[in-house]
Amino acid sequence: MRTVRHKGFIMADFLTAAALLGLIIVLLAVATGTFSRFNEYQWARQRCLAAATAELDSITATGSPVGAQDLERVWPQVTVSVDRSPAGGPWAGLELIRVTTSTGRVKVHLVRYIQPQRAIAKGGQN
Repeated sequence: MRTVRHKGFIMADFLTAAALLGLIIVLLAVATGTFSRFNEYQWARQRCLAAATAELDSITATGSPVGAQDLERVWPQVTVSVDRSPAGGPWAGLELIRVTTSTGRVKVHLVRYIQPQRAIAKGGQN
């Protein structure tokens, strides 16, 4: 008996190749969605951090926070709250500023000790 060899693909080869190609496409789609969510999170975090830093810098330099209209114009959809209190312990005599910024999924807290307002008004002299 003589064996006849067929040239070309058989059905099993075709099904294996189609399954591997489908698996690769599904994995790429999942990875793309994951990277997209991660980028959105990082972008929201960066906006919150920038708004909080600007708020602290403004309070440190001028004694007053950035205006609500300016915050909304520069960082839309970022909520900013400021809490001022006298510092205690080794930082007695300073003022504690807490700034919290948030978007839907991200919340950032920054804290800074500064000279009280009366010292800033007198030109930094105690």
